[in-house]
Amino acid sequence: MLLEQPSPRVIITTHHKPDADALGSSLGLYHFLKELGVHAQVITPTDYGEFLKWMPGESLVMNFETTVAESEELIAKADLIFCLDFNALKRINRMGELVAAAKAKKVLIDHHLEPEGFEDFRLWTTSASSTCELIFWFIELMGEVDKVHAEMASCLYAGIMTDTASFRHSSTTPTTHRVAAKLLECGAVSNKIHEAIYDNYSENRTRFIGFCLSEKLQILPEYKTALICVSAEELKRFNIITGDTEGLVNYGLSISGIELSVLIIDRSVLRKMSFRSKSRFPANAFARAHFNGGGHFNAAGGESQEPLEALETRFRQVLPSYVEYLN
Repeated sequence: MLLEQPSPRVIITTHHKPDADALGSSLGLYHFLKELGVHAQVITPTDYGEFLKWMPGESLVMNFETTVAESEELIAKADLIFCLDFNALKRINRMGELVAAAKAKKVLIDHHLEPEGFEDFRLWTTSASSTCELIFWFIELMGEVDKVHAEMASCLYAGIMTDTASFRHSSTTPTTHRVAAKLLECGAVSNKIHEAIYDNYSENRTRFIGFCLSEKLQILPEYKTALICVSAEELKRFNIITGDTEGLVNYGLSISGIELSVLIIDRSVLRKMSFRSKSRFPANAFARAHFNGGGHFNAAGGESQEPLEALETRFRQVLPSYVEYLN
């Protein structure tokens, strides 16, 4: 494998606006490669939330948007590029073209449906709870679990914890719990990680969540659907920054009888959509068919260039054709 050649040039990247699984898997792999004596550089396509900046090694991550020239050079010269937690090159924005053109071998490690097929090597399955769990599988396959230290374990545990919603999602398997237990044995401290991610938001974010639940939440009882639409002006009003809307879409599913929760946010250039569902509703197929998106069966995203009001109207128009899945 290329990791065995002298001083391979390795890049690790993940999807834009990384969440805890994306950044945790990237930094977990970074620490593992470092233990093997392999230098790697993590490059994210964009920035990410402040609540992730506690992760060991985070200060060494390069944001492509602020280091374009240097990042372009590193990608062009790379021998190996690890692509984590995304299944299509469009998920890394402009970096997608650079990665596609790079002479480096590409390794995909991911758990999303329908991988695009740009990679040379693949560790992929939808049966894994998270990409962080897959990184641990990767370490096991290499027979190097003894190299997992506390900092590495903390990054990986964070991604597993968040992508399973604290081990509540159906993707949580006995294997997931065994991996989490091993990471705790290796030094991850679960309560500290939980506090760092969930108890570390700003006052602005807390007031914004309250505003959305009080003033913006709509219930469509005939479709068992909760809908929140947020304008660009409202984001500005609460000084919302990257990461502040994380988890907002999940509140709808906590309402008794709701099967689908939808969040539409006006990001000025694009309107971004998040879909979360229970049981039978195919969030990924719905997003792919109507909103240029995709994802997991019960957790997906989409986007549109339509104005916010027009997009909400279109969503309401297509929803009735999926009523069989909601009842």
